[in-house]
Amino acid sequence: MNDWPQGRSDDGRQRYGRGSGSAEPESARAMPHVRRPGAPSAPGARRPAGEPPLPPEMSPRRTVPPQQGYQQSQGYGYGPGQDDPADDDGYNTGQVYGRGVQGAAGGGNGTGNGAPRRRPARTTPVNWKKRITVGLLSFVVFLLVVSIGTYFWADSKLRREVDLSKVIERPEGGKGTNYLIVGSDSREGMSDDEKKKLHTGSAEGKRTDSMMILHTGDNGSTLISLPRDSDVEIPSFRGSDSGKLFPAQGKRTKLNATYATDGPELLVRTVEYNTGLRIDHYVEIGFAGFANLVDAVGGVEMDIPKAFKDKKSGADFEAGKQTLDGEEALAFVRTRYAFARSDLDRTKNQQKFLSALANQAATPSTVLNPFKLYPTMGAGLDTVIVDKDMGLFDLADMFWAMKGVTGGDGTSMNIPISGTSGGNLVWDKAKVKQLVEQLKNDEKVTVTGD
Repeated sequence: MNDWPQGRSDDGRQRYGRGSGSAEPESARAMPHVRRPGAPSAPGARRPAGEPPLPPEMSPRRTVPPQQGYQQSQGYGYGPGQDDPADDDGYNTGQVYGRGVQGAAGGGNGTGNGAPRRRPARTTPVNWKKRITVGLLSFVVFLLVVSIGTYFWADSKLRREVDLSKVIERPEGGKGTNYLIVGSDSREGMSDDEKKKLHTGSAEGKRTDSMMILHTGDNGSTLISLPRDSDVEIPSFRGSDSGKLFPAQGKRTKLNATYATDGPELLVRTVEYNTGLRIDHYVEIGFAGFANLVDAVGGVEMDIPKAFKDKKSGADFEAGKQTLDGEEALAFVRTRYAFARSDLDRTKNQQKFLSALANQAATPSTVLNPFKLYPTMGAGLDTVIVDKDMGLFDLADMFWAMKGVTGGDGTSMNIPISGTSGGNLVWDKAKVKQLVEQLKNDEKVTVTGD
């Protein structure tokens, strides 16, 4: 006799639920009620044969509504028309208490009531320290890239055309660094209109209009002018182009004539021979480059103590403070016929102007302004000629040293003069020797010049 409810069998051939071997799916039939032992029966329910009737106190209190069939798509849990567990009358309705229908389908909050769960909004605080750090690092990287790019750009513009290794019989070096700064009357690259405007004339070749020694060291900077009319002896030298050795002949001439004879290398050789001071670096700038550099920095302010004119240089200045453009600056540094001491007074003006120019070029308004810095560097570097061993840092050191002379951290002077000979200026040998010793030892300069 089969004690199982209808549709159930203990022979394993027809079972309900997941994995059932029945051909009829569960969703097509209602799951019958399974009574738990001792639970009251619903009114009109048939009791199994041989089971005694229930006593009155165990009679059902209310009717359990019929159960609807499970929907396979809804899963287990409460479905439409099913009772709340709180109203359980002792019958197993086949419900499995757990995740709700809608929660199983992904539309609920996991409780079966169908209401979506609202998560609290996540508010992440702004990490200002991290943002500032990233911003600063980005800015530093940007500056580094720009600085490296600027360095290689500027370095490529330097005209390293002077080979000091061709200079023979050089004196021993000393402490500090010695620059020979030359202003030439080269008209290279100038049109006829520019030559006329700048009053340069049309002479072929090039000569030196000004020569200075700048010494930099731990005891400040010293700027020493070498008048172009200085009386010097031309020593033995090796030709810069031919490589031919020219022996000394005891010939004396003006200093600027040595440049015209065999260029910068012979000029360096002559200065070293007549002073005993080793020249470490050579820097030269021509007329056009000088004027363009002054215009690039926006002009240079000068305080001219006394008005003067010079038809040959084109100078025409009133007394007082004024800003000189490139054309006016060139006239200012070239004028000598308007002064009583001619070349000696001119060298003083050259020192004053070059120091003011270096001071102007090194101001924050120029260095920190790319629209001013790059034109200034371009104007100067395009026309500056230096020795093969000179780098940008050497050039920067030279300009800062010249600025220091203006600021009172150094000394500016003419090389000591003892008199004249045939129109040439004769150096005071004793004072020159003392001056050179102080420079070699990087001592404070106590020698004075005119």
